[in-house]
Amino acid sequence: MASLVTGFGRGAMTNHWNDIANSDCIMAIGSNPAENHPAAFGHITIAKENGAKLISVDPRFTRTSSKAEIYAPMRSGTDIAFIGGMIKYVLDDMEKNPGSYNMTYVKEYTNAAHLINPAYKGPVDLDGLFSDYAGTLNETDSSKTKYKTGAKLFNWESIPASWDYQYDEAGIPKSDKTLKDPNCVFQLLKKHFSRYTPEMVNKTCGTPDDAFLEVCRTYAATGQAGKAGTICYAMGTTQHTYGTQNIRSYTILQLLLGNIGIAGGGINAMRGESNVQGSTDHCLLSHILPGYLKVPVNSDSSLQAYIDRTTPKQNDPSSLNWWKNTSKYIVSLLKAWYGKNATAANDFGFHYLPKVQSGVNYTHIALFEAMAAGTIKGLMCWGQNPAVGGPNSNVERGAMDNLDWLLVTDMWHTETANFWQRPGANPANIKTEVFLLPALSSYEKEGSVTNSGRWSQWRYKCADGPGEAEDDLWMLDRIYKKLKELYETEGGPVTEAITGLDWDYGDDHPDVRAVAKEINGYDLTNGKLMATFGALKDDGSTTSGNWLYCHSYVEPDLEPDAPIPGNRASRRGLDDGPFYIGLYPQWGWCWPVNRRIIYNRASVDLNGNPWDAEHPVIQWNPAKGDSGGWDGDIPDGGAAPMNQGGYKPFIMKPEGLSRLFGPQADGPLPEHYEPWESPIANPMSQQQINPAAKIFRPEQRGDPAAYPIVCSTYRVCEHWQGGQMTRNMPWVVEAMPEPFVEMSEELAREKGISNGDRVIVESTRGKIELAAVVTKRYKPFQMNGQVVHQVGIPWHWGFTGLAKGASANELTPHVGDANTTIPEYKAFLVKVSKK
Repeated sequence: MASLVTGFGRGAMTNHWNDIANSDCIMAIGSNPAENHPAAFGHITIAKENGAKLISVDPRFTRTSSKAEIYAPMRSGTDIAFIGGMIKYVLDDMEKNPGSYNMTYVKEYTNAAHLINPAYKGPVDLDGLFSDYAGTLNETDSSKTKYKTGAKLFNWESIPASWDYQYDEAGIPKSDKTLKDPNCVFQLLKKHFSRYTPEMVNKTCGTPDDAFLEVCRTYAATGQAGKAGTICYAMGTTQHTYGTQNIRSYTILQLLLGNIGIAGGGINAMRGESNVQGSTDHCLLSHILPGYLKVPVNSDSSLQAYIDRTTPKQNDPSSLNWWKNTSKYIVSLLKAWYGKNATAANDFGFHYLPKVQSGVNYTHIALFEAMAAGTIKGLMCWGQNPAVGGPNSNVERGAMDNLDWLLVTDMWHTETANFWQRPGANPANIKTEVFLLPALSSYEKEGSVTNSGRWSQWRYKCADGPGEAEDDLWMLDRIYKKLKELYETEGGPVTEAITGLDWDYGDDHPDVRAVAKEINGYDLTNGKLMATFGALKDDGSTTSGNWLYCHSYVEPDLEPDAPIPGNRASRRGLDDGPFYIGLYPQWGWCWPVNRRIIYNRASVDLNGNPWDAEHPVIQWNPAKGDSGGWDGDIPDGGAAPMNQGGYKPFIMKPEGLSRLFGPQADGPLPEHYEPWESPIANPMSQQQINPAAKIFRPEQRGDPAAYPIVCSTYRVCEHWQGGQMTRNMPWVVEAMPEPFVEMSEELAREKGISNGDRVIVESTRGKIELAAVVTKRYKPFQMNGQVVHQVGIPWHWGFTGLAKGASANELTPHVGDANTTIPEYKAFLVKVSKK
């Protein structure tokens, strides 16, 4: 999410599942959709039937690889080197064959022409580092493993001063649309990626030159106006100490090829759950409030201070700068939460909100480290199983020993609920009080899910649950009402933050439709549901529990034909919609305002004519209305074409442009670093690992001399996530009864292992026993004269349920991405031996 926000302005899948069928080329990297996303693969199959080519880039020859026209093997953890090589190929080919690329798109819709501070230096100059690093090469002092922030980009993002734009006297970034200035982003890109040659890709990734160049030629062909290429990625991309920069490399490649905003293009995050996008939209993550509003920090002394800190300032009249509306969204959110207790006189209740401490990490790994230290005393675990899914799971299971209480809601007993019964634990020494609330499945309750493509779809209860099982909404409602009662009778810190909530969803079972309406929001002047977030205000006269979803549940007369009148997520219209490119605008509802392809203003030229006349997303119609209008999808921004005074197309970025050069915690451009545990020295530079990576328990780092084999975790089609559902289904257990370690025939011969043998896989953090699967799907990598072996382990198993087995995450480390702290599950070191 963080990388897509940096590049485009939103952290969501840019297109949608149906739209993949419009692609001319699909690159699956860090994903195995044929096995792990089989419904999505149906759309890929349609594209292939229409002549599209599928590229599979993976350490293992997967089921997706078997359906691909091109397969390129790549050592796990080397995505940036691989994609960096593709970017260099495109940049070089642009110079030779500019007519093969949409240069207007690059110059007008990206920040390629913007000038960067002349003080900026990159890895070419600093041997793997960027300017303004607080430490030195391979710094070990954790207080210095970061970049110094001294500038505020558009008064919004704290960045190193040397990474900032140059500005004119009006405060607008300077640019050179000839792309010749040595300080312009385009030239800095060329310099940065000049080292990513096919030879370096081979040396770093182990990818044969012929396979790599075939990928480059095939995918670069989508840069022609009228062609479209899409990238499908999943956890194989994100779960690295530089996962955000992996995706940043995809954004750069796609922008150079003009593949963002168009039909069949985009970058598509392949979520592993039906509602991952919805849960993120509604504030699952620690750094955001609903609708991706920034979380308050301890320095936000007032609502105005928060608004000033979180609202970008922009002087360019051609930039719409949509986040300038932040005040409307935060005030409407506070009114939704606190109702009559949120007034202008009390800052709309802003002081009720908890404020995180600046610089403190609140993500998964840090929370479990805080539990291990005894700082956190209580944990609510809703539909998660970190005792299986969390990294370094022996540490995380042990951390729960220090809790006073643990609440788990799930359909079955899980390893997390039963952590005190884990192998090797003595329950007599564990004082944690565990509460297990039996939960309903998604088929046993009513409500919405929002899929990867941002489509919100209403689902109905189709069966009663067993026994005393209840849904999450009922549980939360009862917990809140009891908390309110206790605060009212006993008091407590910031009592009004609980007692002042506007909480009325019914007396018995809370009404999920009332919750959906609150999320949409109301006009308090007339009591009606809001029709669109464009009408939200910051004067306290409107509410919205999530501004992005304002437009989803409207007055019945605005959506009378929906199965639930007014509830647009309940719609099931089968009209393919404008231009017949698979938008299906009356099926469910899509945020924002039912826009199916975001950034779609980039799908047209400066006059509003589609780059791809065969698959137009929107098109300017001068005869529409009084002064012209758009046909097709809901336009991203709505104004006239740029040549008629309209806005730049990336309205969620302050500059109105997508960012090829985009500041992150670990640099403004993606640079290849090795995983925290790696079998080789970094071929690109002296800087071995991501210099800003989040490292916990550094003493547990594996030495490649003792642990020479790369290991990665992955999913299998038969099981789901931590296994709490599928490992309790007898027919699924029969299909995939136990975990295994997959290895090459060459490694098996070297270790004397045969197919089906019991083997020990060990890292510095744990040792597990698995069945061996010896296969041609893995091949040794030739790394600059050194042979590197890789193995893979599916991660769904644990010590509870019908099917029990070793947890792959007993082996994985407590290290994470510099921007998100997502754990590095996909590349760590082990040794393998026959039992």
